[in-house]
Amino acid sequence: MQLISGIAIYFIIWWMVLFLVLPWGAASAHELGLDVDPGTMKSAPVKPRMLLKFGITTLAAGVVFACVYLVITNNLISLDEIPFFPKYRSITD
Repeated sequence: MQLISGIAIYFIIWWMVLFLVLPWGAASAHELGLDVDPGTMKSAPVKPRMLLKFGITTLAAGVVFACVYLVITNNLISLDEIPFFPKYRSITD
């Protein structure tokens, strides 16, 4: 795997994991029974803890990327094993 491809794959995995981690522990003032400040949406989270979520996302994306890297570099799954992809043949066949 080339460096740019690895960075692109990690970036995509990181964003997907971030969307999975974002709702963890999020609670709005309305849900907690607190007073909502004027001009604030009722659904806005009280303490989003984004730095913690970014850290968790980075670690989890690293684990997922390591698995994807091992599958790609060791050819554990080829394109021919994916049922909806067309069968690839070399020019000499």
